[in-house]
Amino acid sequence: MPRPNLLVSVHDIAPASADATRRWLADLDARDVPATLLVIPGPWRGARLSQSPDLVAELHAARARGHELALHGWAHRAGPGGAPWRRAAAQLIARGAAEFAALDRAEATSRLAAGLAELAALDIEPVGFHPPGWLASPGAYQALRRVGLRYSSSHLFVHDLITERRHTLPALSHRPGGRGEAFGATFMRRSAAAMARSGRSFRVALHPDDLDHPGLRETTLAVIDDTLAAGYRAGTYSGLVMRGAAVAAR
Repeated sequence: MPRPNLLVSVHDIAPASADATRRWLADLDARDVPATLLVIPGPWRGARLSQSPDLVAELHAARARGHELALHGWAHRAGPGGAPWRRAAAQLIARGAAEFAALDRAEATSRLAAGLAELAALDIEPVGFHPPGWLASPGAYQALRRVGLRYSSSHLFVHDLITERRHTLPALSHRPGGRGEAFGATFMRRSAAAMARSGRSFRVALHPDDLDHPGLRETTLAVIDDTLAAGYRAGTYSGLVMRGAAVAAR
């Protein structure tokens, strides 16, 4: 029987969140857990990635240690355009972060191309994309294939854009702030324990804002530790997709 997979992602990596990124990476490196680092190349809460050479150097070092660098949109902010119902749903679910939730193909292509060009200039060439807020429109999926990215993801799936295989891995994350925070932390612990008992692969998402709320970091690390102790294989999104494609090709 193959071992179930644990995929850990570190979200919202940009100059504004550099300290949080360092803290999460230190926790993961201490556990020998490779993660997929979701990089925002454009202006998010301040400077662009290219304006922080120290962070860029740290990302290259993280990649050399086995972490993956993936594209996480352009500026991580939802803008105008698209169907009103899509914009409204994105605002409710993702608090205005769902940049690609309502875009048509042309606008999505433009933002993806800008992000990829910014990263290429920094010698970063991602093979995958994680839509901000977990949401992407049909036009965004068309654009992803157009610019040559290999995979995308949502709350439930990691989608291989070449083979069209959808890997089912539910994603667990916190929702810091507000009355739902404590419930969300409890839900994460219980959901992870239930999936570990059944041997079901899943994902854990780490956000910079989690570190501003007492207990959320400890809850997340306990989930990761318990899952590793249950025999799960920790890996990256690209590793999962490439292994799946290799198995299908046999």
